[in-house]
Amino acid sequence: MPTLFVTQAEVPKLLPMNECVDVMAATMEALARGTTILPLRQILWLPERVGALGLMPGALLADGVLGLKAITLFPGNEGTERDTHQGAVLLFDGGNGALLAVLDATSITAIRTAAVSGVATRLLAREDAGDLAILGSGVQARTHLEAMRCVRRIRRVRVWSRNGENARAFAAAESKRQGIAVEAARSAREAVAGADLICTTTSAREPILRGEWISPGAHVNAVGSSIPSARELDGDAVRRARLYADRRESLENEGGDFLLARKEGAVGDDHVIGEIGEVAIGKVPGRRSPNEITLFKSLGLAVEDVASAKHIYEKARASGAGRTIEFGGHREVP
Repeated sequence: MPTLFVTQAEVPKLLPMNECVDVMAATMEALARGTTILPLRQILWLPERVGALGLMPGALLADGVLGLKAITLFPGNEGTERDTHQGAVLLFDGGNGALLAVLDATSITAIRTAAVSGVATRLLAREDAGDLAILGSGVQARTHLEAMRCVRRIRRVRVWSRNGENARAFAAAESKRQGIAVEAARSAREAVAGADLICTTTSAREPILRGEWISPGAHVNAVGSSIPSARELDGDAVRRARLYADRRESLENEGGDFLLARKEGAVGDDHVIGEIGEVAIGKVPGRRSPNEITLFKSLGLAVEDVASAKHIYEKARASGAGRTIEFGGHREVP
């Protein structure tokens, strides 16, 4: 069977945000039910940590597929023509091991990460939540705005960036693209004042969101940090919130927001309520009152990439999108 190749420009057409939110909801439920295989990612760091290569394998047993995302992280690319995250997702047949597809990882990562935050928001945020603050002005800020609009009726949007010009450019571009007024805030504190939805999508290593700034009843999606030594939230923000993870094992090994708060003594291991998939299947409780603060810590999981790749693969096969190549894998016969 030929291998399908799907480019960066083609991925968003085959994986629109509203569809991806539903795909990620099903994936988080499968994870909670134990029908996936998901080892922790491996990261190869270059000297001086100027860049890294991440390897993320996973399998969806009920869907009969497995895959691997190989992606580079080069923070120095921010503000250049190159994305900070680049790579490919490889999708394999779980029955015979055939390489089904090679797909651009930059677009998949941008969309599926925000879609998972959409799932968490749908499960944990108040039904009337609609005052959105986004900290960060990059790719994830853009896709998170889109995802939040898929799951809640957004009535106000504020954005903050450490670079004020970037925040103003984001506000202008997204106001036009998404047809909603986006305000550029002068500070993170100003951006989150009174917000009931907060998305942190920065590359910060030290806290940019403090617990004292978060209004009662808010839901927070913490997305930017995925290594143990970096965080976007201070210990008080984590302490004040009911904490949920995409996956508990990933949080306990990679979630700097939680690990550093625990190291400071702000929280203990029992502060983790559970995984969002467990909320979806009724295994753990979600929000209990309108005034609770809920926090979803996103680390990003390989099964999210595999599920996205499968969805894209099936749609591309049905529509004729992408390009197929006889790539190999056939047994040579003498």
